[in-house]
Amino acid sequence: METVAKSPVMLYTEQTPNPEALKYVTNRMLYRGIADFKEKNLAEEWSPMANGLMELPYVKGVYFNNNYVTITKEFNYEWSEIMLKLKEFVKEFIENEGVVIKEGFAEYLEQLTAENNADQFSGENGDIARKVKELIDTYVKPAVEMDGGNIEFKAFDNGRVYVTMQGSCSGCPSSTVTLKAGIEGMLKRMVPEVTEVVQEME
Repeated sequence: METVAKSPVMLYTEQTPNPEALKYVTNRMLYRGIADFKEKNLAEEWSPMANGLMELPYVKGVYFNNNYVTITKEFNYEWSEIMLKLKEFVKEFIENEGVVIKEGFAEYLEQLTAENNADQFSGENGDIARKVKELIDTYVKPAVEMDGGNIEFKAFDNGRVYVTMQGSCSGCPSSTVTLKAGIEGMLKRMVPEVTEVVQEME
């Protein structure tokens, strides 16, 4: 039986608007969808790769989306000291066919979201909430994903839209500006009931 030679793992880094986060893009599918790890215990349970990265003293958060991983570093380290070490770690992990995310994670997230959203889309605000979520998913998400991050609609209450930022957008100095100037402006124009957009900390 002939063994098929696998194509080598290609890996390059991309800057994000967040100086503390760097995007590592590969020629392999890491995880189909979005997986965000800010807490070590979640990584321990669901992602051997994120867990391995978070064992390193300079890694604060790990975020997967399709063929890239965005790594957020601790403030007291410089990229010049750790960038190559992280690149080697990611490349080696993929070459050794390590498990990035365990089976069942998407279902676990879905269940969590369903529990949180159960009452979001009911009642008199339900239609507005649905419209706002749709606008965020259609117009905002793709742009934010280009920068190695993500935005999730959480709630609509009394004119306020609550969102959480993930990946490179989490804790990014410019995400507040994006949120206020860009997203809030667009939503106010398209959904008159919206008065402001508030970032929720996870």
